[in-house]
Amino acid sequence: MSREPGFDILFEPVRIGPVTAKNRFFQVPHCNGMGRAYPSAMAAMRAVKAEGGWAVVSTEQCDIHHSGNHPRELRLWDEQDIPTLARATDSIHQHGALAAIELAHNGFHVSNLESRVVPLAPSLTVTRGIFPVTARAMDREDIRALRRWHRTAAVNARRAGFDIIYVYAGHDMTLPIHFLSRRHNRRTDEYGGSLVNRARLLRELVEDTKEAVGDTCAVAIRFGVDGLRHGDVDEGREVVELLAELPDLWDVNLSNFDVDGATSRFRDEGHQAEFVRFVKTVTTKPVVGVGRFTTPDTMVAMVRGGTLDLIGAARPSIADPFLPRKVAEGRFEDIRECIGCNICVAGDRSGVPMRCTQNPSMGEEWRRGWHPEHIPPRDTADSILVVGGGPAGLEAARALGQRGYPVILADRRTDLGGRVGRECRLPGLGTWARVRDWRLSQLKRMSNVQLLPANEIDADLVLESECSLIAVATGATWRADGVGRHHRDPLAGLDRMPVFTPEDIMDGRLPTGRVVVFDDDHYYLAGVLAQHLVARGCQVTFVTPEPVVSAYTQYTAEQRQTQRQILEACAAVHLSSAPVRIEPDAVHVACVYTGRETALPADAVLLVTGMVPQDGLYRELRARDEGALRAAGIRRVARLGDCLGPGIIAAAVHSGHLFARTLDTALTDETPYRRENVELRWDLAPDADSAWPADPRPTYSQPAPAADRPSEVSRR
Repeated sequence: MSREPGFDILFEPVRIGPVTAKNRFFQVPHCNGMGRAYPSAMAAMRAVKAEGGWAVVSTEQCDIHHSGNHPRELRLWDEQDIPTLARATDSIHQHGALAAIELAHNGFHVSNLESRVVPLAPSLTVTRGIFPVTARAMDREDIRALRRWHRTAAVNARRAGFDIIYVYAGHDMTLPIHFLSRRHNRRTDEYGGSLVNRARLLRELVEDTKEAVGDTCAVAIRFGVDGLRHGDVDEGREVVELLAELPDLWDVNLSNFDVDGATSRFRDEGHQAEFVRFVKTVTTKPVVGVGRFTTPDTMVAMVRGGTLDLIGAARPSIADPFLPRKVAEGRFEDIRECIGCNICVAGDRSGVPMRCTQNPSMGEEWRRGWHPEHIPPRDTADSILVVGGGPAGLEAARALGQRGYPVILADRRTDLGGRVGRECRLPGLGTWARVRDWRLSQLKRMSNVQLLPANEIDADLVLESECSLIAVATGATWRADGVGRHHRDPLAGLDRMPVFTPEDIMDGRLPTGRVVVFDDDHYYLAGVLAQHLVARGCQVTFVTPEPVVSAYTQYTAEQRQTQRQILEACAAVHLSSAPVRIEPDAVHVACVYTGRETALPADAVLLVTGMVPQDGLYRELRARDEGALRAAGIRRVARLGDCLGPGIIAAAVHSGHLFARTLDTALTDETPYRRENVELRWDLAPDADSAWPADPRPTYSQPAPAADRPSEVSRR
């Protein structure tokens, strides 16, 4: 299949300083929870992006010095860190892509808990977050040292094989943007006061980098264009005008990451365009920007309309690392569109390799050897019955079908999709439908997969199915007794007032009047349901035992927007509180710290607490005589997704994919994935009288020739 000529513009090469991107698809820097803790996993993930056709594949931010230490990210403090990064660049280059690195010093954005160095800032200030740490004001010697560290890191980045070197001045996270900001910079010397002075450090870092490596590497500025607004004055545009022709590339975005990387609940595709459109009017250098672009038509419009030269992507490249190749081949229906849920962000913020709702192979490329497009062909004689057409069942059937197995997928509902089919009808969750729609579109083209909606499957029908493997993916239901994280026993008085569950609301059974919504789930659903009820005329009181609304959404970068939305929509919000009993006309809640009670007048209560697997079919089959199962040709019965363990949609999709690859989901004695074990070694011989090193200086104290990189520590 070939693409239409109208999309050819996306595959034109773009010159970026001394290097050339082979097309306009640019994977911008993004965090991933792997970094220096899981370097092989990080390198393999980036390699898959390059294989998928991205012209440029960037790292996450990379710390240049221990005084700006972000514990989750990459590191390039000295030569010892070159091998980890070279592993990534080598794998990126194998597929013809350029490798970019985002050098960063986090200033007072971090508290340096690992290095225990006092953080640095333009002016004296406390550090971000809740740690009791203060950053000291940098003097001129500190600034000279910062420039030296950055220049050294740039040289080492080139030695590691990078083609594009970033100077990071975005998302209000790094020293260059801290110096630019009037809020953070109260200096009175040549680095403070006027915009020219406050931009001096950024200019010097770019000039230093170009002088050091600019003959062979492009130098980019990553800049949040809206982060320098003070009253009626917006200095963001002035910064771009001031430095317009200095870098080889402008990577422009929004300064607040919670807005720049907003979920689809709060921002649509391409919402950054109106803010960054001006950049190409003031510079001749190429411009890259993001917008959670998943629609090729929108990408073309960004280029033809003069907004961007390069289509930047983080989350869309995670959901489908092969997006560029699929556009190139005209296979638009095969694109796994990002749903904008930010589970990828949550993985990084949790300090674990990121995962993706749409792409279950994300983070598993090296660890399990999973590839987003390729899967081993059928290697057993099994035929498989999947009972349940939710996210786990759909993914299992799709991947099994791709392997070549004969598959029957049956579901009691007329409409396949399970929970995503219901949730996607709620406010702000329309893109959730992509989880269902992409898989159904793939399944309907597989002649070896039979779809049987509106079929209630019981144990007797399973025995008659003539299938050897049975995958029970029948989902879970929300509890109606209030049991969850806070309550381990059912609430008192449940028979005294109408009680509703999320299924009731999603199926159209709605309460009226005054409704207390109790959220002990802490993700998105309770907040979305509360809004849904308010829109239908209910007076909602929101109750949660956590000190903030929808606490888990802090990991998905949407908590502040969620809380603002709930505070504006609901009649009242009670934090750090939980129901203790229900009366006919009131829900009594108590402070989780003091036990002090408050009676909330109510006509109904909606409980969003815990879930219970719908595993009756599984248990009935396991209770059958083994001889009967063998006589029916059944060799294994497995549970998938929420039927195995209720969780998020991404977990259900991963569970279905795991079954498709391994034909089981049971625990094993051996760890089923590779671990990154760093071999312990000392840099220098210990003192004769001590078991510890005599000197902690790094082994690579002298620069090695550019063609002779330091060897990496061994990994198993």
